[in-house]
Amino acid sequence: MKLTTTIDIEQASARIRGIAVQTPLVDVSAQSRRALWLKCENLQVTGSFKLRGAYNMVSRLPEEVRRRGVITYSSGNHAQALAYAARALNVPAVVVMPTTASAIKVEGERGYGAKILKEGTTSLERRGRVEQVALERGLTIVPPFDHEDIVAEQGTVGHEILDALPDVNRVYVPLGGGGLLSGVSAAVVQARPSAKVIGVEPVGAARMTASLAAGHPVTLESVGSVADGLLPVRPGDLTFAHVRRFVDQVVTVPDEAIERAVAWLFRHAKLVVEPSGAAGVAALLDDADAGEGATGEKTVAVLSGGNIAPSTLVEIMARAGD
Repeated sequence: MKLTTTIDIEQASARIRGIAVQTPLVDVSAQSRRALWLKCENLQVTGSFKLRGAYNMVSRLPEEVRRRGVITYSSGNHAQALAYAARALNVPAVVVMPTTASAIKVEGERGYGAKILKEGTTSLERRGRVEQVALERGLTIVPPFDHEDIVAEQGTVGHEILDALPDVNRVYVPLGGGGLLSGVSAAVVQARPSAKVIGVEPVGAARMTASLAAGHPVTLESVGSVADGLLPVRPGDLTFAHVRRFVDQVVTVPDEAIERAVAWLFRHAKLVVEPSGAAGVAALLDDADAGEGATGEKTVAVLSGGNIAPSTLVEIMARAGD
C-alpha cells in the first residue's frame, strides 16, 4: 500500500492553486493562554477542507470518464465539495447523503447543481447505495477519504501549516474517516520528524481508537455524536496505514467538550466552526486530553469545517454557557 510522499503533496498543491484558498493560520495564544494557532479550513471555499481532495481527484480523471459523471457518499461537507468541484470542471455529480443530513449542507450541494439522493444513517448504507447507482449509470465514485488522491490533497493543509509555522511542535486534527489526518500527518512528519500529530475523534465514534487497538480497521456497530462529520463506522484501509505510520496519538473527546470548543471559538476567536471542525480544540481545552507538555509548545489545531446552521450554533452556545 503506497503512502503519501511530500512530492505527492507538492504536486497536489499545484493542482488546486486558484481553486482552493490558502486558509489563514490565526494566532489565538493570548486568548487560550498557550502557544496556539488555528488553521482555518472553516474559511475554505464550500466551508471545509474537503474541496481540496474532491477537486484533486476529479481533475485527474480522464476526460471521457468525467463526461459520464461522478458520485459520492457523505454527511455533507465532502458532498458539497464534490458538487463544487464538479461544477467547476463541468462534470455531472450525484451525492448520497444520510436521511438525517442537516438542511444547510443539503442546500449547499443543491446550490452547486448536484443531484441529491438520501440513504440510511451510516456511511456503510450510503456507500452501498453509491456502489449500486455507480454501476447502473457508469459513474465514477469519488470516496470521501480512502483514496491516494484524496489523502495527498488533504496533505496540502499540513504543507501550508509548515509554510506559516515551520517550528510547529504539535498539530491536532479532527478524525472521521482519516483522510485529513492522514494527509496532514504525512506532510508534517516527513518534513519535520520531531513534530507530533494527534488525531481527535468523538467518544461516540471512536473507530480509529478501536482499530489501532485491534491492529487492523474495524467496523463499529453504531456511532453517535454532535459532530456529524466525524461519524464513519470504519476507517479506510489507506487512512489506517497512514495513521499507524505517521500519527503520534489518537485521543477521544465527549460531545460536551466539543460543544464547549464551538462556543469558545465563537466567543474568543470570533470564528464560526461546526462541531466536527472543533474536535481538535476540544482536546486542547481539556488539559487531560491535550497531552503532557502541550501547553508550552507551538501547537496548531485544524478547524476542518464551518458549515453549521445558525439555529444549531445558538443552541450550542446556550448549552455551553460561559
